[in-house]
Amino acid sequence: MRALRVAVAVETLSLAVLLVNLVTVHVKAVSSLVGPLHGGAYLAVIACTVLAPGSAGTGARWRAWIPAVGGLLAVRRLRLAPAGLTDRP
Repeated sequence: MRALRVAVAVETLSLAVLLVNLVTVHVKAVSSLVGPLHGGAYLAVIACTVLAPGSAGTGARWRAWIPAVGGLLAVRRLRLAPAGLTDRP
């Protein structure tokens, strides 16, 4: 779970850097450095979510695939899962 939280933080921060760079000065060096970092963090979020215990029954796995906010949604869903909140009726 800790690795997932770190990956989510890196993904969110790198997305913020990319968007700020896009709307301000658009330095290509920043895009070429942070872009692959963001992509790797996105893939790490998906992998960590799939490997997290209890992620199958909570719906966290498919939430991790949502770009930009999926990691945050997956962490929230996994955190709430022990309280009995699942997708099943």
